Amino acid sequence: MNIQGTHVRTMSQPAIFITGAAAGIGRATAELYAARGWFVGLYDLAGSAVEGLRQKFGASQAIAEQLDVTDPAAVEAALLRFWNKTGRLDVMFNCAGILTTGDFADIPLARHHLLVDVNLKGVINGAHAAFPFLKQTRGSCLINMASASAIHGTPAFATYGATKFAVKGLTEALSIEWAQHRIRVMDLMPLFVATPMVNNVAAPPKSIGRLGVNLTAEDVALAVWKAANWRLWPRVHWYPGAQTKGLAWSNKLLPAVLNRYSTKVVTGY
Repeated sequence: MNIQGTHVRTMSQPAIFITGAAAGIGRATAELYAARGWFVGLYDLAGSAVEGLRQKFGASQAIAEQLDVTDPAAVEAALLRFWNKTGRLDVMFNCAGILTTGDFADIPLARHHLLVDVNLKGVINGAHAAFPFLKQTRGSCLINMASASAIHGTPAFATYGATKFAVKGLTEALSIEWAQHRIRVMDLMPLFVATPMVNNVAAPPKSIGRLGVNLTAEDVALAVWKAANWRLWPRVHWYPGAQTKGLAWSNKLLPAVLNRYSTKVVTGY
């Protein structure tokens, strides 16, 4: 999509486009940014939920649409409508995601494919469609929702983790590739967060009970804010919470055999 030469009114307030905005981290991020004066784009399969949030914020501060991130044409069209309203895209936050846990072979293949479609292809769709708008907005950034599951492969989270490893790799590549366009690209890799996605897991894996759910959606939303406003030095990965930071550092410093053993102990495999 080529938007150069298009003429739309540019809002004075910064603007963020959020997928998965109906609940959890996406909703908490929308509430934080709206409270701090940003214009917020609210996008989710749950159209009525984001519309309710838009009404809470007011039409002057938010736009809401039902959006399936697995549909690239729909993502592109939604971003174009957002741009036509705002004239800017300061932050693109690819937050939409789904979770299924359990032994790999016990999960239906169709569900594995859906995890890839939403968690990976949805991020690719969002990044690809957002690029021309980010390029035209000074100081813009792309923030992708990854996970601590991208730090080390974890039993019971195999395909979910694989999608997050892929998001991590995509983020690292684009952070270098898009630097020439002055677009910052980052991801967030939190451990378990108290959101409906985690709280409603059927038969939670042992790792959730052993590590605990120690982060709130608001904690991660604050990390999104810090990442978007970070200017000190290039920083790609963000690890919300001390527990997440400890896990990331141990994975970097410990031999692979010890990381494998600790993973087995935590997960009970």
